[in-house]
Amino acid sequence: MAAIAASAALILRQSSPLSLADPWLQLPPANSHVYSLALGLTFGGVVAVATRFLVPRLSWARNLHLELRPLARGLSTTGIVALALSSSLGEELLFRGLLQPWLGLWVQTLLFGLVHQLPGPSRWVWVSWASLVGLVLGAMFQLTGSLAGPLAAHALINALNLSFLRSYDPDVGRRGLGGLLGQRS
Repeated sequence: MAAIAASAALILRQSSPLSLADPWLQLPPANSHVYSLALGLTFGGVVAVATRFLVPRLSWARNLHLELRPLARGLSTTGIVALALSSSLGEELLFRGLLQPWLGLWVQTLLFGLVHQLPGPSRWVWVSWASLVGLVLGAMFQLTGSLAGPLAAHALINALNLSFLRSYDPDVGRRGLGGLLGQRS
């Protein structure tokens, strides 16, 4: 997906999918990448911490976690890193690098959210959460003109949250502190 999105952007937009021609902030290219990266790492960390705070406390977050958990259960650490890097690269090049300059921030946000559907009762919770994250990633790209931050944030969120999905069982957490401490089940 990453190669197709990058190729399409290069051919159809005639520009790199890693940058935006007219960002909200007019910064020198090196500064835009550094600023974007700092924002991305900060946002990625905040989302990962928020996930760990919300899942044990809110039923909608716990239910979503339980529905997504089987996807991560059998992943090795290498598998988590590979999945986090490849999915973030593909999705960021497609949604922010290719679609956002054509369709705008709001349409790419909606499409990004809808692509994250899953079967089950938490379908719209996941779509809403993904839409909110997609909006922030798109705004980061629009602000800085650099895809470095959205790429870093997306990879960090995916890696940390896949690890959390694999290791944290909310049902154990309700029975004792073992689940909250990340005890494997």
